[in-house]
Amino acid sequence: MVQTSDVVQFQDKANFIWQVADDILFGPFMHNEFRDVVLPFVVLRRLDCTYIDGIRQRVRQDYATFKDDLPEADLDLLLLDVTDGLGFYNTSEFDLKRLADNEAALEENFKFYIQSYSSNVRDILQNFQLDQVVAKLLKNNLLKRLIEMFVEIDLHPSVVSNHDMGYIYEHLLYKFNQFTGETAGHHYTPREVIRLMCNLIFAEHGNELQGRGIIRKIFDPACGSGGMITIAKDHILNHINDQATIQLYGQELNEQTYAVSKSDFLVTGENPENIREGNSFTNDRFKGETFRYMLCNPPFGVNWKSEKAFIDEEAQNPAGRFSVGTPRINDGALLFLQHMISKMEPNGSRIAIIFNGSPLFTGEAGSGESNIRRWLIENDMLEAIVALPDQMFYNTGINTYIWLVTNQKPPHREGKVQLINGVSHFRKMRKSLGDKRKELSPEHIQELTQLYTAFEESKEVKIFNDEEFGYWRITVERPLRLNFQVSEERLRRLREERSWISLVESKKKDAAKRQEDIEAGRQEQAQYLAVLKALDGTKLYKDRAIFLKDLKREAKAQGVKFPAPILKAMISALGERDETAEICKDKDGNPEPDPELRDYENVPLTDDVEAYMAREVLPHVPDAWVDESKTKIGYEIPFTRHFYEYVPPRPLGEIEAEIRDLEEEIRGMLEEVL
Repeated sequence: MVQTSDVVQFQDKANFIWQVADDILFGPFMHNEFRDVVLPFVVLRRLDCTYIDGIRQRVRQDYATFKDDLPEADLDLLLLDVTDGLGFYNTSEFDLKRLADNEAALEENFKFYIQSYSSNVRDILQNFQLDQVVAKLLKNNLLKRLIEMFVEIDLHPSVVSNHDMGYIYEHLLYKFNQFTGETAGHHYTPREVIRLMCNLIFAEHGNELQGRGIIRKIFDPACGSGGMITIAKDHILNHINDQATIQLYGQELNEQTYAVSKSDFLVTGENPENIREGNSFTNDRFKGETFRYMLCNPPFGVNWKSEKAFIDEEAQNPAGRFSVGTPRINDGALLFLQHMISKMEPNGSRIAIIFNGSPLFTGEAGSGESNIRRWLIENDMLEAIVALPDQMFYNTGINTYIWLVTNQKPPHREGKVQLINGVSHFRKMRKSLGDKRKELSPEHIQELTQLYTAFEESKEVKIFNDEEFGYWRITVERPLRLNFQVSEERLRRLREERSWISLVESKKKDAAKRQEDIEAGRQEQAQYLAVLKALDGTKLYKDRAIFLKDLKREAKAQGVKFPAPILKAMISALGERDETAEICKDKDGNPEPDPELRDYENVPLTDDVEAYMAREVLPHVPDAWVDESKTKIGYEIPFTRHFYEYVPPRPLGEIEAEIRDLEEEIRGMLEEVL
């Protein structure tokens, strides 16, 4: 297990690369361009260290012998065969040091060197747009110096393992991220957090990995540099079964990070074809495939507007990945979870995914987020959530959570969800990395794992039945009560109603015809006012039905008919809310609800709505009722509330004494100044 001192060592390597690059590149290249230069040269140096001279000689010998006689595809297979499983080759006589030693021919030799790589490496390097980078380096006479700098660093896999390279890559990415907003929302996962995720995924399921002939697949749909799946494989081989065959798969959107991950798979003997480029939502490169284990740290709060049309269309398909709902447009994290669930094996898969706090509670009943939580919990797939300390990630200090999701819970966990509050399990780092000021020690990882496996309630662990996270979202209505009066004040309100004003407006372009419309409208207004003023202006009606009866009787007597918009405007302007008035009823005799008195209540699914109303609402507002047509089921996970501990305020005397002490201190300071 990598200790803090090891992390510092890899951080030092990354800092060395950054510092030397800064010394060489800054000026011709801005800091936000360093990523385009440094990453491809890290990859080239990694390949260069792996491709030792013995293999180089065998490849060149066979290449010279067969290049004119074999088709390109056959020649490629032949040359790969002599690399002892390395998986790539270079047919030139150069390595980076030899290139730097011949400065006069550096441009020509470097291009020849790149073109001499096997096609799989050339495909990787194309994602870096290396031609443009090299052209700018040559223009500024920097290529030789940069190569010489990288030659000083030994990145051979025996010196720097795959997941150790992950530290270097991701620390460099963190440095790049300080100068560009391109990776906003992406939070590179600390290795100790990944190890905790692995512990949680495998802690109770190690037996299924025991024995001979075990083959398992691990997948990450937002794999970055491949660190999560690589560490998961190491965990299985080092702690569970070193004879198991573990196949790694990942998809990555960013072309440079994809190239980094694929190149490291190539160097370390993994299958580079299992790392694929593209958007996991709109271009699923593993469509129809399933995986036993999945890990992911999707970007937080990233907008998915550009993929909305595609995702919405798939959401309409009952068999689609997003059919149960989609989250709000400015945070697509839950889409990744839905995508991963679609790739579960029927006989059981396990998922560990990192979220911020938003997926726990964002969205009311009936919203996309709530429906996703409902689907997840009602299908008994949510196993546990572990709250991590804040300040754990390189470029965000927010609180984060590990969700464990499975389609085959152990019997003792069926119908249950375990919440673990791990916010106090950390140690302060000796030197912070951006926003990362805390880390998990091996002891903290073990403590949190034991809390998970013990499956017992304590101060830091709560266990709930699935339905305890659900609630009825009920609409509580109260009756509309209005009084009416045809007073001058209320008639002034009528004249301000939009329907009333529109009577004396016209859209006709001809001035004469427009004036005719306006005059006709004024006559209508005069007719309506005549009806209203015929009523007793001092009378206060406490019953809308009686007021309307008198109004319509007078209108009939004067031969006037009120259009529906005008009648609605009269009711709005002449009526006022009055708790002592009679209830307004619809044509069926049912009470009409008052929108201004409408309220909403969340009633736990474990409670009875009628009993809740009788207990919590009706004693205060006896005339209230529930509009059952608007009732919705929602799910939320109020994690913080379940672990909230009340801290009583300090005694008033103690606070007053502290204030007096501060006043005395300030007075003394002022006297010294004066």
